[in-house]
Amino acid sequence: MDWLAVLPFVVVIIAAIWTKQVIPSLLFAVVVAGYIMDFHWLGGMLTALGFIIEGLRDESNIKIILFLYAFSALIGLIKMSGGIKGFVQEAAERIEHKRGAFMLTWISSIGTFSAPSFRIVTIGPVMKALRKSIPMTKQELGFVIETTASPLVVLIPIATAFVGYMTSVIELSLNQAGMEGDAYSLYIQSIPYNFFAFAMLGVGFYLSFFHKNKTPATDAENHGEQPDDDQWEDCHPAVTKDLPAKPWHLIVPLISVILLTFLFMYSLGVQNGRAGFDALINANVLDAMVLAVVLTLIAFVIYLKFRSESLKKMMDSLIAGGNDMMGVILLLAMVWGLSTGSEALAFANTISSSFAWVPAGFVAVITFIAGCGISYFIGSSWGTWGILMPVGVSIAAAADSSLPMVIGAVFASGTFGAFASPLSDDTNTTAGILNLNPVKYARFKLRPALIAAGAAAALYFVLSFFLT
Repeated sequence: MDWLAVLPFVVVIIAAIWTKQVIPSLLFAVVVAGYIMDFHWLGGMLTALGFIIEGLRDESNIKIILFLYAFSALIGLIKMSGGIKGFVQEAAERIEHKRGAFMLTWISSIGTFSAPSFRIVTIGPVMKALRKSIPMTKQELGFVIETTASPLVVLIPIATAFVGYMTSVIELSLNQAGMEGDAYSLYIQSIPYNFFAFAMLGVGFYLSFFHKNKTPATDAENHGEQPDDDQWEDCHPAVTKDLPAKPWHLIVPLISVILLTFLFMYSLGVQNGRAGFDALINANVLDAMVLAVVLTLIAFVIYLKFRSESLKKMMDSLIAGGNDMMGVILLLAMVWGLSTGSEALAFANTISSSFAWVPAGFVAVITFIAGCGISYFIGSSWGTWGILMPVGVSIAAAADSSLPMVIGAVFASGTFGAFASPLSDDTNTTAGILNLNPVKYARFKLRPALIAAGAAAALYFVLSFFLT
């Protein structure tokens, strides 16, 4: 059965690239794993269902689902109460020049780093409102905005929608490979090795403050635009005209989440016998994030109720916001199910016996290049991480390669797809706000993204000879 253990991963990669749909592809792979374990027509389906249920039973996985739903619900409440619209309006009225606009883009990441789509929705309308004052085309503006989205968020180890998922895929990959280690600590150690994210941030910073156009590219812009195309209101549901403008409804809840997360991380660390900085870096980070988001959400609802906001309207927005994350939760359920099925098939043992000959110096660069191809064609960083991380960790263990570097390479490869793929949410959200053709806009981003990816691949190749 050795080679059959690899089959579900082969299936999910081929199906995801072919269909451009990650969740059905993962489900298909789980079903394949079920039928490998039990080829009976009914037994295979029941076994696959058991894999998914077993993954959902895990306490840490339940906490991740709770955090993602509560965080997305908080964002829904912020949108409904006019937090995003108020921030955009204040910024558009106070900033008049290119440098100020780009300084806001970078500085605002302090408070809006929670998710890439949140960054884009917050900053995109501001840049759209100021476009006449900025000597850059819309696709160049979109490029600058997106460099502070996924490439930035993946590097921030606290209070983001990514952290829970990223530590989860590390943990399940360690379990599948039969390895011990703290998933959050490994995530922290992998951050310096996300070379693609650092390269894209560097390119975006250069374009923001030092680049001067000679022949501006406008091929991605939709022609036949309306005369009021530069109006920011109604360019996204979060900034419609009928919403109030309350910037503090964005700023205060996000500050609350960040501060409470640090407070709870430290408190839980102290409770476990740690002190100083060590108290912050501990396995209880997920507990701290869940508590911070839930308490902030409750306090925000109470505040809005005292402001005479309709409780029904708040609950509708809260549920609608949380439901925006259901696609991600389904993705997680499939990833966990595939991981459970792979453990049952002894996937890690197959990888160890089959790939022990791979030189340690090649693991990170091969993983990164393969991941870039997968993520570009499926347009999902999370899907890429869920598919590739178990494979990368198992091969790294078999080849005795640097585990933090291989993990960083997997995260970097998914970041490439989130930034460069025409199918990614980042690309389509930015294109929608700035009225760009998504395919042409993605083509415009592809060249600098490939340059950054090439630089990252070279670094992985060189460093791998020194980090084993």
